[in-house]
Amino acid sequence: MTVQPIRLFGDPVLRTPADPVVDFDAELRKLIADLTDTMREQNGAGLAAPQLGVGLRVFAFDVDDVVGHLVNPVLEFPDAEEQDGPEGCLSIPGLYFDTKRRQNVIAKGFNGYGDPMQIVGTGLMARCVQHETDHLDGVLFIDRLDPAGRKEAMKAIRQAEWYDVAAPPTVKLSPHAAGSPFGLGR
Repeated sequence: MTVQPIRLFGDPVLRTPADPVVDFDAELRKLIADLTDTMREQNGAGLAAPQLGVGLRVFAFDVDDVVGHLVNPVLEFPDAEEQDGPEGCLSIPGLYFDTKRRQNVIAKGFNGYGDPMQIVGTGLMARCVQHETDHLDGVLFIDRLDPAGRKEAMKAIRQAEWYDVAAPPTVKLSPHAAGSPFGLGR
């Protein structure tokens, strides 16, 4: 297993839009394996590359016994139906807040070899795909909350055992880095 440390709320990589993947190579497939192993070790439904400190548009998912990944996702919504329910994040551990999402999604992108693929999701799969794609855009699920919900979430984050306002977020070099902690040479 290649379980990696997960970046926590406050790490700037989580707020930085990820770059499209252009090289569908062994390094990308190792990143996908790391995402999958780390997600499964943490019992997550999804994990995006920025959560491992890698600024590339790729995520892994494990929803209802369907395990996979998507590179360079583009989302389409076939209707306006919404869902509202509890959502959490491995980068904001232990906290869950009711979050509105679209009920149905079509996600188009590529696999680790550059072959086109599509995910048609409803319910939890749709929520996961939207949540992970948000990570690739530098958006956290708490950003989707109404002002009162966001205020409640921020209060809970500040009170969380893992949150340390006095210490800057820990930034560790990713094994996928190209000379920077963000893996993009920035």
